[in-house]
Amino acid sequence: MSSIVAIVGRPNVGKSTFFNRLIQRREAIVDAVSGVTRDRHYGKSDWNGVEFSLIDTGGYVLGSDDIFEAEIDKQVELAIDEADAIIFMVDVASGVTGMDEDVAKLLRKVDKPVFLVVNKVDNAMRAADAVEFYSLGLGEYYTIASINGSGTGDLLDALVKALPEKIENEDDELPRFAVVGRPNAGKSSFINALIGEDRYIVTDIAGTTRDAIDTKYNRFGFEFNLVDTAGIRRKSKVKEDLEFYAVMRSVRAIEHCDVCLLVLDATRGFDGQVQNIFWLAERNRKGIVILVNKWDLIENKESNTLKDFEKYIRREIAPFTDVPIVFISALTKQRLYKAIETAVEVYKNRSKKIKTSELNDILLPIIEHNPPPAYKGKYVKIKYITQLPTPQPQFAFFCNLPQYIRDPYKRFIENQLRKEFDFRGVPISVYFRKK
Repeated sequence: MSSIVAIVGRPNVGKSTFFNRLIQRREAIVDAVSGVTRDRHYGKSDWNGVEFSLIDTGGYVLGSDDIFEAEIDKQVELAIDEADAIIFMVDVASGVTGMDEDVAKLLRKVDKPVFLVVNKVDNAMRAADAVEFYSLGLGEYYTIASINGSGTGDLLDALVKALPEKIENEDDELPRFAVVGRPNAGKSSFINALIGEDRYIVTDIAGTTRDAIDTKYNRFGFEFNLVDTAGIRRKSKVKEDLEFYAVMRSVRAIEHCDVCLLVLDATRGFDGQVQNIFWLAERNRKGIVILVNKWDLIENKESNTLKDFEKYIRREIAPFTDVPIVFISALTKQRLYKAIETAVEVYKNRSKKIKTSELNDILLPIIEHNPPPAYKGKYVKIKYITQLPTPQPQFAFFCNLPQYIRDPYKRFIENQLRKEFDFRGVPISVYFRKK
């Protein structure tokens, strides 16, 4: 499980520019999810082999000092509570402001790594001006120019050294299934329906994630850890932005699982926040099962209602449509066993290892009959295929001119892998390499 790094600060200091620069450091693997709650952003990055999730807490709602203070309390305290490290960004051009001092006051109480980052330092004169930020009482600062990346190397070197090491859990050999989704989708009801009757077969394990409990589940011949993200928070935390908190908790749960059980409310549909949590799981290369909860509340169901709803979801998740969708009711316990059975199947698909000889015997003839289209008069010949030794399915196709393989052909190859070997519910990574 990678760590979470939150970027906080007032508006217009360059947080989003810095965020965008970091998530682009790993091409093809890294992507951002935006718009989950207004203008917050979620992505993955790494530095010197250390992977971490990055959260830009976005702009604050400005209307009056009181509104701003309330918003700062929600956003910054939440980042403090959930993140493993915090980047506090300020702007050398405007100097220390009252808003900066409000954030610094909160951060001085934190027992976590806090990195004061002075942005827009693109010349020696501005580097001298940055000295005034010592007055915030956060110790040393880092000067960067996020627009061109200047200074980010030193900051990231210090950041990855401060992140906590991965904690190995004695139950890591068990599959981890995370129940994620937006608030009020029925996550708690689903979990209670699973474990509420025969509590003697479950044990709570102190999780390595904050506010998420691993519950060992062993029924119907299945044994796994159920990562519950639907826990009730302390009343003192109710004032926080629940939508933002739900996503941050989902980020942690997704990072720490093998399969995501994405619960959505059938009466609300596959809305924007649910979609973004889906893509967050896909970009983390986790197995995914979509659970359409509260199906019993849909009135006037006809023979094609379920099929139409399923088609609607698949349109929204295209091109990754090879995902199981199970219609359930946590209230009536309808299809709960089917949901767990499907999650186990997806876990097995994600763990599947295919022999190199089998890959080549099956796929090379298909490729020979459907070769990559010529590009700039050049013909690509794929000679050899192997599965990479990674936790999720990744395949390397060795060829003479990998740079001429276009995206449509990559999708064709992925579709053939799914057709021949059944990777339902699992994102596949396909790489073309020089032979």
